[in-house]
Amino acid sequence: LRQAAMLVGGLSVVGFTAGIANRYRYRVRKVKLAIDKLPPAFRGLKIVQISDIHTGSFDDHRAVEQGIERVLHQNPDIILFTGDLVNNIADEVDERFMKIYSKLKAPMGVYSTLGNHDYGDYVQWPSADAKKDNLERLKQKHTDAGWRLLMNEHIVLERGEDKIALIGIENWSAKANFPKYGDMHAAYAGLEEKNVPFKILLSHDPSHWRAEVLKKFKGVQLMLSGHTHGMQFGVDSKWFKWSPVQYVYDEWAGLYQEGDQYLYVNRGFGFLGYPGRLGVLPEITVIELV
Repeated sequence: LRQAAMLVGGLSVVGFTAGIANRYRYRVRKVKLAIDKLPPAFRGLKIVQISDIHTGSFDDHRAVEQGIERVLHQNPDIILFTGDLVNNIADEVDERFMKIYSKLKAPMGVYSTLGNHDYGDYVQWPSADAKKDNLERLKQKHTDAGWRLLMNEHIVLERGEDKIALIGIENWSAKANFPKYGDMHAAYAGLEEKNVPFKILLSHDPSHWRAEVLKKFKGVQLMLSGHTHGMQFGVDSKWFKWSPVQYVYDEWAGLYQEGDQYLYVNRGFGFLGYPGRLGVLPEITVIELV
């Protein structure tokens, strides 16, 4: 028993130490999606998605910058960020990080939304006004980086005569411990009248997909989420996926399909709590629409 305990303890130490070494080992995952309703002018559209940056956890500016450079090396047409820029406080994004995030550029723009950590709900504030001010400063960080933050709204992107819609909502979760700030009805309002056949939704928490999107918003062909981080721990290969987070979230990493609707859950760019990645590496997602 002593020997077994020593073996398990030793393997745990080695594993979690290796996981710390992996925290900036960004993995590029490429997905091709063939969707019938995609307008011809948007065939071949290359989307890069990143999520869950969690700036306050970083301790190596250069490593983060190299991750951002890997995003740019994918030559995306558009970059989409699905929430949790910070752990809690807007000032985590200091001047050096602002310079790094401002490097994200794409011909069709960079668009973002908020995650549950962006609201400052997990720290004590001296007043409600202080918390509100923190959120306003965080929203300004998105703007200063050149990102278009979507707050329960949509925009229409055009190529020639063809159109697609990009919808972004604030955090909306079907799990009781996480907030419902998002308003999908407000974000969707007026979209049907614009005759846009293809719609992409940015929504931080993947539980939103099954709880509301699949039931009420059949016109959303693709939803992009993050939030779970794949729990930063598990087995994550093309043959087998397992993480403890799957006992909480039905959709927790990678691509899911229900009928003609798709969800992609990004495993996260950063880390939170445990400063590492054991089996589930930080992710840069490349989605090509064909």
